[in-house]
Amino acid sequence: MPKNIKVKDIMEKDVAFATLPGSRDEVHLLLKEQKVSGVPVLKNGKVVGIVSRANLLKKPEEEQLALLMTRDPLVISAELDITVAAKMLLDNGIRRMPVVEDEKLMGIISVADIVATLADLDIQDHVGQYLNPISVPVWTNTPLNVVARVMELAKTKAVPVVDDELEVVGIITDRDVISASIIEDSVEMSDMSNGSDDDEWTWESMRDTMSIYYSVSRVKVPMTPAKDVMVSDLVKAAYISGVSECALKMKRNKIDQIPVVNANQRFMGLLRDRNLLEAIINGN
Repeated sequence: MPKNIKVKDIMEKDVAFATLPGSRDEVHLLLKEQKVSGVPVLKNGKVVGIVSRANLLKKPEEEQLALLMTRDPLVISAELDITVAAKMLLDNGIRRMPVVEDEKLMGIISVADIVATLADLDIQDHVGQYLNPISVPVWTNTPLNVVARVMELAKTKAVPVVDDELEVVGIITDRDVISASIIEDSVEMSDMSNGSDDDEWTWESMRDTMSIYYSVSRVKVPMTPAKDVMVSDLVKAAYISGVSECALKMKRNKIDQIPVVNANQRFMGLLRDRNLLEAIINGN
């Protein structure tokens, strides 16, 4: 494993970011346009949070960025070795960290950046040892809003999609869910009584009521069948494929996971990009 590859050598310097005060709609549009899963949040030039697709899906009715974002995110120095970054990302279960010097945002380093580096390191260790065989599949006709809920409950960013013959025919990621989602505005009503239950002179039949109408805005995931949203042109890997080989496939195809199959092309599990971080940590 080559030494002295620093965070500054591989980090993304042209960083999309949100600022406070800000809104959910602005972030929703930013994530779609930039095709990223999350961005730093700045206030007066200082990193104060991170907002991701997961934040939007967990709080679909929240509109204020300050209440959506994850506060006081983990940050890293540009001068540290990438093995330190890999361990921090893996240990904390996160996908990206702002790179900060003197409280100023210098860039961002993500799981994808480290995986892209792994693609050039010729690591022959087979990926089977890093594979998580436990996957939560969904059916091709499962509505997308149900898929999103399954992903949330399973705490996963991607699920395989199976057909009627139980063959894996696609993958749905949180990126696909957000890309298909919309901001829905609606008007809801609440009845409020002018009388009090403690007032002996006020009877239910005579109580004055007034209807209050208020607007609600939420991120709505449509009921589109999974088969209409899933990625069906799958890039696969064998159980004995090398780490760098799989990292290269992820890099070239800009994907975060690869279905791993056996010699009979039967699905064995999803290899996620973050699983490959173990290779650079173990090899250091």
